[in-house]
Amino acid sequence: MKLNALVVSRDQPSLRVLAAVLDVLEIEHQACSSSAEAVELLVHGHHSALLLDFDLPGAGQGARMAHMASPQRRPVVFAIVSAFTPVGGAFQSGVNFILYKPMVCEQVVRSLRAGERLMKPNPRHSPRHQLETLVYLQFGVTAMPAIVLDLSEQGLALQAPEPLPRAHHVPLHFVLPGTALSVEATGEVIWADDDGRAGIFFSDLTAASRNHLRNWLSKRGAKTKNAVRVLLPSRRGRPARELL
Repeated sequence: MKLNALVVSRDQPSLRVLAAVLDVLEIEHQACSSSAEAVELLVHGHHSALLLDFDLPGAGQGARMAHMASPQRRPVVFAIVSAFTPVGGAFQSGVNFILYKPMVCEQVVRSLRAGERLMKPNPRHSPRHQLETLVYLQFGVTAMPAIVLDLSEQGLALQAPEPLPRAHHVPLHFVLPGTALSVEATGEVIWADDDGRAGIFFSDLTAASRNHLRNWLSKRGAKTKNAVRVLLPSRRGRPARELL
């Protein structure tokens, strides 16, 4: 598989240098200007590398979302930083390499060469079907993206970039995988753990959303007996925090 990269920045000098170096290294690339757009592209497509400007709002969250991807879809993350960027925060977000502004071609080449081995797919990781969609949870004025892990008519399990707060009335929306159908609901966080995993019960669904979800599940042969399992915490990892 040919290597490809997603470049996330609004800094034109950096974009020009990166485009030139990626062309020389024969790494396909596309660019976007926001962390939110990058998260959507990462979930719905495969990228060998993510070159993320940490001077953009939400860059740390974008890097954590990339790190949450399954091993066969997880990109190598390069943080683009300036003299005023807190580098410690970038490493805490799970980045693999640092690229410094102003960009110098030789430095970028060395870093990308060092990361090429990690970018190549591991044949031991066999592909498997997964839900590939984001759910957006609204906490006050803040919208938090999370990856949907499992789904039923009653609720969903998710992986968020940070632990979810205690909440009993959370507006949320997501697009059903493989469709353009949107589901809008209000949910209740019934459990959450310190690693960002959580289970959310749908306390209210619009009529159209319920019909879309029911038909989507039916076409995929979803079993009624799985409805409760989806909402239960995983037995792996740290114990869940019960929300009272």
